[in-house]
Amino acid sequence: MGKYSDKNVVITGGSSGMGLAVAELLAQGGARVVITGRSQATLDAARKRLGENAVAVRGDVASLSDLDTLAGRVKSELGSIEALFVNAGIAPLTPLESTTEEVYDELFAINVKGAFFTVQKLAPLLSTNAGVVLTTSIANVIGMVDTSVYAAGKAALRSMARTFSGELLPRRIRVNAISPGPIDSGILETMMSKEAADQFRAERIASNPMERYGTVEEFAKAAAFLAFDATYTTGIELAVDGGETQL
Repeated sequence: MGKYSDKNVVITGGSSGMGLAVAELLAQGGARVVITGRSQATLDAARKRLGENAVAVRGDVASLSDLDTLAGRVKSELGSIEALFVNAGIAPLTPLESTTEEVYDELFAINVKGAFFTVQKLAPLLSTNAGVVLTTSIANVIGMVDTSVYAAGKAALRSMARTFSGELLPRRIRVNAISPGPIDSGILETMMSKEAADQFRAERIASNPMERYGTVEEFAKAAAFLAFDATYTTGIELAVDGGETQL
């Protein structure tokens, strides 16, 4: 019997990076996991990696019809769930001078609207004492250059963690946020050239109190803690950032 053998879990954005690391930790511990993503090829690879305890559902969290489909699949596959990780998101750079309306709208549609309606659609399936974890970012508290739209969206999620906590607490459901700092998830290479990513990484390491990037496994352990072990904790934002926002 694994630590999570009696747990049913949903992870949006669970086919790669930090979300996949959470899925892998929980599936290895015996949890039944539903992951989502927009790329069928990436989902298929993640499903193969996770094994028989995982179900992969293709969908876009910005689409309410896709979220309805997800909720239907979760209900039929799992019945109820003990944890929901609201992790799906995008992280384009958004300089003030050059950010377009299209980029602004897409970012808020996925990172904010998508998160809100993910919780709305799946809340009826959350069991008593379940845990919800929203992925925010240290960008929402430190004013990183060229991230204004992304950071504002993450600040909105941090606020939602508080208000959702109040709304769901009567059902004994806890809602918390997890705020990753520099995590080696591969996302940098999707945002910029390899040369720019290498330079950015070096600068972040130099300024970090722990002088390194965190691993996706370290993020996953913290996320699992909030979902399952932090039973007297709700409404907080846990920084997993090597002390960057604290020291």
